[in-house]
Amino acid sequence: MHLIQEPPAPPLTRGLSALLLAASVGVLGTAFLFQHAGGLEPCLLCIYERYPYGAAILLSGLALIFARRTGIVRLLVGATGAVFIASLALALYHVGVEQGIFVGPTGCQSPVGHVESLEELRDLIVNRPIVRCDKPAWIFLGLSMAAWNAVASFLLAGLAIAAAARGRKSWT
Repeated sequence: MHLIQEPPAPPLTRGLSALLLAASVGVLGTAFLFQHAGGLEPCLLCIYERYPYGAAILLSGLALIFARRTGIVRLLVGATGAVFIASLALALYHVGVEQGIFVGPTGCQSPVGHVESLEELRDLIVNRPIVRCDKPAWIFLGLSMAAWNAVASFLLAGLAIAAAARGRKSWT
């Protein structure tokens, strides 16, 4: 007696993990490009918004490494989706600070970096402009960089979470 079984739904593929990795590297790379080639110094919240992308790079890279272990990949892709939700929350908070809805960080807004002497620190403080979180440094199509980050985070979170949830049916 032969039992006919339907083929299982395709598991999460390397393509999805590669897409999440490439998108994360692209967003983070763009931020660094704007800073180092474009001369746009990031505010404190801009710097905080970079951390989730670093975590997403790590998680999606691990998903590529473990591509044949579908349970692990689903977990990593789901965790990547959660990271993008955190990124979305942080970006929306930053947009709220820019719009005057929320109070942003107070105190020194410019990252100091590494200094070797008191004179270097003084020169850095005197010559480096204070970058405020409530003043967008760049706007494209009416959206600040923080707002574009919110759009990217929303799309990437949706993609990762939908893929992880869809993948769940493959393993039950």
